[in-house]
Amino acid sequence: MQNLSSNLAVAADLPAAPLAEHPAWQRLKQTVEALRPLQSKDGSIDLSTVQRHAVDPLLDTVLGAIQELAPLFPHDAAYLEAVQADLRKWAETGYREPDFLDSLLAFQPAAQRVDGLGHLVVFPMYTQNGNPDRNLEAVLLQVVWPDWLAELERTRFDNPMFVPITFTDFTAGYDTNSAVLFPETVAVREAPERFTWGGIFCDREAARFRAVSTSAVDLLGLEIPADATELINDQARAQQTFVLWDLVHDRTHSHGDLPFDPFMIKQRSPFWMYGLEELRCDLTAFKEAVKLEAEGYEQGRDVQYAILFDRLFRFPVTGGRVRNYDGMGGQLLFAYLHQHDALRWRDNRLSIDWDRVAEVTNALCAEIEALYRAGIDRPKTAHWIAAYELVSRYLTPHPASTWAKGAAALPLDLDGKALNKALCDAVHPDEFPLSMFYEALAKKLSSVIAATAGITGAGTEAVAA
Repeated sequence: MQNLSSNLAVAADLPAAPLAEHPAWQRLKQTVEALRPLQSKDGSIDLSTVQRHAVDPLLDTVLGAIQELAPLFPHDAAYLEAVQADLRKWAETGYREPDFLDSLLAFQPAAQRVDGLGHLVVFPMYTQNGNPDRNLEAVLLQVVWPDWLAELERTRFDNPMFVPITFTDFTAGYDTNSAVLFPETVAVREAPERFTWGGIFCDREAARFRAVSTSAVDLLGLEIPADATELINDQARAQQTFVLWDLVHDRTHSHGDLPFDPFMIKQRSPFWMYGLEELRCDLTAFKEAVKLEAEGYEQGRDVQYAILFDRLFRFPVTGGRVRNYDGMGGQLLFAYLHQHDALRWRDNRLSIDWDRVAEVTNALCAEIEALYRAGIDRPKTAHWIAAYELVSRYLTPHPASTWAKGAAALPLDLDGKALNKALCDAVHPDEFPLSMFYEALAKKLSSVIAATAGITGAGTEAVAA
């Protein structure tokens, strides 16, 4: 154990920048990009259209680069050996759909949460909110695990699978809006019984938050407290804020009164159910942040600002309008604050009642928690209807909405899976359209939001300015 701890400490001290400039990393990165156009959507390479003699040398270069880089990551020795074996097996199959289950099981970053510890990750995978195809990707990253966060996780917010990380460098699948590294995105022959880790890039989240918040505050003429300005201007502080927000948010998916599978992986639900779940987790983080602030944690106040600004300014106007559940959640928070007079839009300026905003935000959290608590006693259909009624108290449904007409308009004469499918099919693609406020804001912020694709902490100042 002492040798392992010593190796981890040494590895954590390795500077990030030289790793990104390492010749073996540069070869690996360039070769992965050369493989990308040869791959199909499922990650396979069709050797009837691509000459094998054009592929094998590329794979050999990838293997050689990993072997050269492996000594820099002694804590990942088992994984890096396994990923080389999986790459060789992929070649042996004739580059059919890749199977990297063995190397995925060998990669266990949650067991080594050491601040600054680096990892080299190579998988065929899609990147959530990024590239939908299972291309081979390579990522250099570092763990963010400061002592104060480790203590909070140990004593208060237990979350053994949570791994906050930052980018060192990456291939094209991450030159996108993706800010997560999740094991379920990797190409495998069968899903593991359980996943044991999930990585979230706090540097990208923080940089995106800073860029969009800076523009929104200026556009809307919003006066914000001095400490909120300091947060938006400080990338390192914003990253610390997001690791705490993400820690509490992530664990909330499995805590509280949960009348259904919290991640809803194995079931299809109307998109507002996903929106309410994500918002519940954020508002729980907000509520806990209020308590932490009262106990003297400066990060507590920062988390409140981050949740408010990201939810109010970025979420509603990011992405398409087809079943955009995060967008709906942001609109719901805005409408709730507005209708309870904690937020005002007058004379073309936005204002927030900073003395009341925490109280009103926590009241919305309580409404969602009451919905969940009652849900255990309801049939699924009744629960979906109750959730719709909660959202539509504050957001105006689309004029063509079937759901807005009430239960009599829904296909309730069906049962089982047929009923669930029919109810979901009856949802309008844009069930809760943007308000006039957000339509205007979307146009103003669109270029800023588009510019945050691929952003990391190193590029924030240019975008935010």
